[in-house]
Amino acid sequence: MSWKKNLGFFTIFTGTIVGTMHVVNRLFTYIATADDHLNKDKYKYYEWRFGRIAYHKKGKGSPILLVHDFDVCASSYEWNKIEEKLAKTNTVYSIDLLGCGCSDHPILTYTNFLYVQLITDFIKHVIGEKTDVIVSGDSSPFILMACANDETIINRIAMVNPQNLVSLAKIPTKRTKLIKHMLYIPVIGTFIYNMKVNKRTITQKFISSYYYDQNKVDEKDILAYFDASHREKTHSKYLYACQKSRYTNANILFCLGKLDNSIFIITGNSNPENMLVANQYQNHLPSIEIVGINNTKKLPHMEKPDKFIEQIRILFSDEEDI
Repeated sequence: MSWKKNLGFFTIFTGTIVGTMHVVNRLFTYIATADDHLNKDKYKYYEWRFGRIAYHKKGKGSPILLVHDFDVCASSYEWNKIEEKLAKTNTVYSIDLLGCGCSDHPILTYTNFLYVQLITDFIKHVIGEKTDVIVSGDSSPFILMACANDETIINRIAMVNPQNLVSLAKIPTKRTKLIKHMLYIPVIGTFIYNMKVNKRTITQKFISSYYYDQNKVDEKDILAYFDASHREKTHSKYLYACQKSRYTNANILFCLGKLDNSIFIITGNSNPENMLVANQYQNHLPSIEIVGINNTKKLPHMEKPDKFIEQIRILFSDEEDI
């Protein structure tokens, strides 16, 4: 009978652990999203075939598309300090990528080509004309690939601290695929995600990686990022799992060789790695122009928005004044 008692104890113990995880998961979601820091009702929505895509449209003039960093914590909120200034002379579109912010978070395998198609369709069906693009961080490859696939949709490109080309070319392995399967498990996968993505870890990123000046880190920004990472019952974990499993990676060297657009890279000079990565791109496409913003790291457009706008005006002024 002892094995039956042990089995009963194990069942009760396991049920208690899983039940506790479920409560913790629900608590994380509630705390993160209860105050709606992203102001969901203020978005417009594009009915895309894989889900609704949230976006803002402001101003009048030649179009500029703003694409946030490819991160489960990121959203179009990233551009809130420069949108209004750009909108004085341009039609500004800022998009929440699928699985991010206030856009839908479907349960599927997220890949780089999914986002290339999203960018292409959004420009064709919503913007409706060739557009300039300002893109942040790890979303840069999607813009370059979309531009290489269809030369009619994108004009000039400004990339803010784009992703390392070496890490970007890494492909999924058995180990990374196991990570994806673990995170897709109900309750347990969500609990692991919550341990990796929470207010504490987001705050640490702002202090160590995102900003140069820790005194400029704003609690409001942290809460908006925390909110974005836990929308739709924390379904951002599916995108997170695909990123960690490298399904969203792509070797883009062939794209760089096909491009004849005006391409610029804006770096945060307080992180030496940013300049090294920018030089990687320039080595493969010498026409790329690199501009640095002092005393900034990953998010110069949030930390020094006025200086960032000044650089954009200079870089994009050869054809039209912004």
